[in-house]
Formats: sequence, C-alpha cells, structure tokens
Amino acid sequence: MTGLSRLLRQASAVALLLGSTALAGATEGYFQEGVSPREKALGGAGSADSRDALPIANNPAGLAYIGHQMTFGLSGFSPSREYSATGTMLVAPGTVKSGQEWFVVPAVGYSAPIDATSGWGVALYGNGGMNTNYKVINTGFFCPGAPGVFCGGKTGVNLNQAFLSVGYGKSFGNLSVGVAPVLALQTFKAYGLGMFAAGSLYPGDVTNNGNSVSVGGGIRTGVQYRVTDALRVGLSGATPMWMGKFDKYKGLFAGAGGFDIPGNITLGVAWNVLPTFTVMLDYKRIFYSGVKSISNSSLSALPLGSSGGAGFGWKDVDVIALGAEWRATKDLTLRAGYAHNTNPVRSRDVMLNILAPGVVTDHFSAGFGYAITPNAQIEFAAVYVPRHSISGKEVLPPPFGLNPGSNIRISMSQ
Repeated sequence: MTGLSRLLRQASAVALLLGSTALAGATEGYFQEGVSPREKALGGAGSADSRDALPIANNPAGLAYIGHQMTFGLSGFSPSREYSATGTMLVAPGTVKSGQEWFVVPAVGYSAPIDATSGWGVALYGNGGMNTNYKVINTGFFCPGAPGVFCGGKTGVNLNQAFLSVGYGKSFGNLSVGVAPVLALQTFKAYGLGMFAAGSLYPGDVTNNGNSVSVGGGIRTGVQYRVTDALRVGLSGATPMWMGKFDKYKGLFAGAGGFDIPGNITLGVAWNVLPTFTVMLDYKRIFYSGVKSISNSSLSALPLGSSGGAGFGWKDVDVIALGAEWRATKDLTLRAGYAHNTNPVRSRDVMLNILAPGVVTDHFSAGFGYAITPNAQIEFAAVYVPRHSISGKEVLPPPFGLNPGSNIRISMSQ
C-alpha cells in the first residue's frame, strides 16, 4: 500500500467514525434533507443563505463570509420500514417490519476567515445510506422450510456513507464562489440474499460476506450572488463521488460491485422579507440515474454483477424545499420548513426495494437557535416524515416475469 493510499484510508476511517450514517433511504431517496441542525429545521433549504459552519456540505461559496465558527451536530434518526406481501411465490408473505429503528448521525464543521474576502472550512458528515433488517419466520411457496424474505433467513442490507471535505470560498463584490473537494468512504454488507446467487456472474459474491469497504471522492462547487441587500440567489452542485468497487459484493451490484454516489445540483433563493425574517426556497435534483447499480431495472434478464444486471430501478429525484427563519431577539432564532421530493421507486421495482424502501416524499420541520453565551449557541431541529407506500408485483426468475396474482407493498415513515 502506498503512503498516499494509506493516508486516504486513515482519513476515511476517521470520517466514517465521526460522520457515518446507517439510514434506510433517508428522506430524499437515500440522501439527508440537510446536514446541519439549521438546514434540517429549514427543510433542507438555504443554499443562498449560509450562516453556520457547515455550508461546505451544501454551498461552499458561503465560506467566503461566514467567519470563524465551529458546529457540532448530533441527530437521532428513527425510520420505520415494512413490507406486506400476498399471493407471492418467492417472497415470504405477510406484513413484516424491519428492526433497528434508531441511528445516531453526527456532523462536525469548522470555518475560518483567510482575509476580508475569503475563508476556508473543513467538515466531517454523513449524507446518505440505507439499512433494513428483516427477521422473517414465514417461507415462500417455492422454498418451504426456508424462512426469510428471500428464503435465506434474516435478510437485509447496511450501507454507510461518510464524507470528509475541505473547502475554500472567495467573494468578488456581490458574487462569492466556492470549491470543496470531497473524500468519501462507504461500507456495505448484505445477508439473506442467497436466492439471487444462481442468477449472478459471481455467485460467491452476492451475500453474507461481511462488510466491504469502498473509498473515492469528487468535488462540490457553488456560487452565491447578492442581487440586492434583501435578495440573494445560490447555485451549487456536486459531481458523482467516483468510488472503488464493493469487491465482496461484485456478484450483486452492476459492473462487478460498482456503487458510485450520485451527483446533484441545487438552485436556491433567499429573501429578507424583513431585516429579521428570511424566506428560502431551494430546488434540488439528485441524479440516481447516473449509477447503474441504483438505476438499472430490477426486471433485467442479464446476470447480476454484469454492467446491465438488475438494480433498484431508481429514477432521478426532484426536491422542493421551503424554509423560514425569524431572528426574534438577539438571542433567539425560530425556524420552520417543508420539503417535497419525488419518489424514486417505480411499481415494477417494488420487490427488490424491500431492501431499500426509500419512498417517503413529504418532510415537515421546525427548530430554533438560542445564544447561551456571546460565543456559543445551541441549535435544535425536529423533522417528521409521514408514511408513504408504493405497491407492485413480485418478479419471478426468467422466463416467468411478473407474478400477476401477487401484491407487494413497501412503506416507510421517519
């Protein structure tokens, strides 16, 4: 191992320790709706209005002027995932809930000025992942005596993703620009999927192989422009995080274990309706279609692990986020937000998405910030995501196709 490779892996391990998540399709597909407590309270809006030390995870142009700050965030995340199946031949019938319903998601950010027009920052955070854990005692029609969702006993997946980013921002009058290279680390494991091994190029690398580690990275950039003293616009985007392959699961994911992290782009506006009251509106698009393991149809007849092998069938996700912030006193700030995103899962792909039911679409949030000393502030945010469901047919092995007498419904709330 070269010295550079060793350094990258050590830095990634720290990022995973401090910023990893184990989420079950966290709100916008499997991305969080915001990283900092402020962003979460605003429904994920704020790309045109940076005020804390974590703009590096949203729009690094904000580093140009936010000054010397440090932010520590800790979220308790509780997703409820389940599926219901009737008339199925392979999938275990009944209504089954996934276990493990609590996760802790940390985030750390630091920013500092360089001079009057520029600044830099560093952040460790998690921004996505998926987790399911089904302990099923029922058996499918075609696998009597073999309990489990897919005839393989306890069934589930666990995807953790963590990011370490260092960024730079500079202002040119009313315009500020920023760039932030990102180092990414992800781990993945799957279990209970032995039924799929027969249809894989690499049948020994489909399931029950423990954790597989993947390291890679990409770049986030952004601009913010002050149209007037009361009106600002922001534009930010991230390339895909080009990741190494999950070698232990090269028989499960398309391209022999390929699993890049999708790119995204955000356009936002912030308007000071009053000097103490700001309204923010953001539009985001997440390009899940750029990652074959995520976007390939689950109906593909090509072998698992091949470039065109079955995936989760996810579409790109569009997000609209609306947030409002009222700086009520010099010490107290009140916030509220709402976000809506499109559902990435098609009905045809419901069966495989039992493992990743990222189907929620609406997010209601509120929070506050309170200055406990002149140099320290506590932030709080609460987010509620109501249950959303989607139904579809069971997929049988070629040449049978869809099972017309079946119905599978996957659902989630958070």
